[in-house]
Amino acid sequence: MKCLIVEDDSTARRLLQTYLLNYGDCFIAADGREAVDAFRKALEQGQPYDLICLDIMLPEMDGQEALEEIRRIEKERGIGGLDGVKVIMVTALGDFEHVAGAFRTGCEAYLVKPIRKDEFLEEMQRLGFVESEVSK
Repeated sequence: MKCLIVEDDSTARRLLQTYLLNYGDCFIAADGREAVDAFRKALEQGQPYDLICLDIMLPEMDGQEALEEIRRIEKERGIGGLDGVKVIMVTALGDFEHVAGAFRTGCEAYLVKPIRKDEFLEEMQRLGFVESEVSK
């Protein structure tokens, strides 16, 4: 699995890297613009990301705007549905407006900080990136 962690807070970034350590290669972006550029470059190289963990409150371009741009790029390239990158929003914003907006824009999961490992891995399992304990 190839993952992009988009987080401007170094502590939160390291925590997500630790959670994902055994599941694939992690790359980092510190703001929304950097995330969109990394996403585009990965597609152009034929090595797209499987998962993006995306904070909402970011400098340059916020996570909602970055997600909109990522979905626009996918649409332009004919990528849609299950073929698109899976996006987990990881943010301190737990109000209905932000949650609903993220799902409308196209995220697959939404976790409110502080992110607990068990809930993160549960979402990873639901998205098909982690095997369930039962199937092992």
